[in-house]
Amino acid sequence: MNKHALKAARTLIEIALRDDVGEGDITTDNIVPAEVRRKAKMVAKADGVIAGLPVAEMVFKNLDPDLIWNEKVKDGDKVKNGDVLVVFEGSYRALLTGERTALNFLQRLSGIATMSAKYADAVKDFQTVILDTRKTLPGFNKLDKYAVKTGGASNHRHGLHDMAMIKDNHIEVAGGIEAAVKAVRSSIDHGIKIEVETTTLTQVQEAIDSKVDIIMLDNMDLDTMRKAVAMIAGRAKIEASGNITLDRLRDVAATGVDYISIGALTHSVSAMDISQRIED
Repeated sequence: MNKHALKAARTLIEIALRDDVGEGDITTDNIVPAEVRRKAKMVAKADGVIAGLPVAEMVFKNLDPDLIWNEKVKDGDKVKNGDVLVVFEGSYRALLTGERTALNFLQRLSGIATMSAKYADAVKDFQTVILDTRKTLPGFNKLDKYAVKTGGASNHRHGLHDMAMIKDNHIEVAGGIEAAVKAVRSSIDHGIKIEVETTTLTQVQEAIDSKVDIIMLDNMDLDTMRKAVAMIAGRAKIEASGNITLDRLRDVAATGVDYISIGALTHSVSAMDISQRIED
């Protein structure tokens, strides 16, 4: 994991354990002797791509610094139903208390990685790159985007600070695409890219004339996309966005766009089914 994702994970784990454990695990602490140690394993209960094992390890090590963690797969690996992901040993109390928090992180991130892999694999014979969006779980931006990359897709901008995205409301306030681009370009650093959202071919031409870096084709039908790609003719990168499902994905990629952004990679992903089992 990169340093930004690790930093985010530490903060989120602290919040998660405080929410779940609070003043203590009153069930486990009153039944399980403090000195007892046990082994456990995590097992995939569905096919998918794993992401978040380092986060799960951090959860348990917050509860037992002496935890022994032996991964059988790595983040980014494709697994089958029944595959053992990790075998670990530590305080029996820590294994029980941290189980749900660790699984919550691992299941969500693996779900995102699995979904990202499906979209990326579907267009692997095109030049088109699958991108995520900012439709991440609040606070999970860096972890969600880490999982997207682990699954084989790519990251769009991480936040409002690292790329200028001029959308319909900005265009309306500014009085048009040209005015909006000029206002942004006059104030940002030279290296920051500018993207403009367009919904019509007239707007596409305005974006071309404004010499932006990326032109987004938002909710366009395939025929209009093809015309837009021909108009742009390599003068800007092209991103398709809006209501793009796996069923439509290859048709959209075939229009010649450079990027396809998919909000569903993070905003409506299903958690991957993973279980924790205590070893005899």
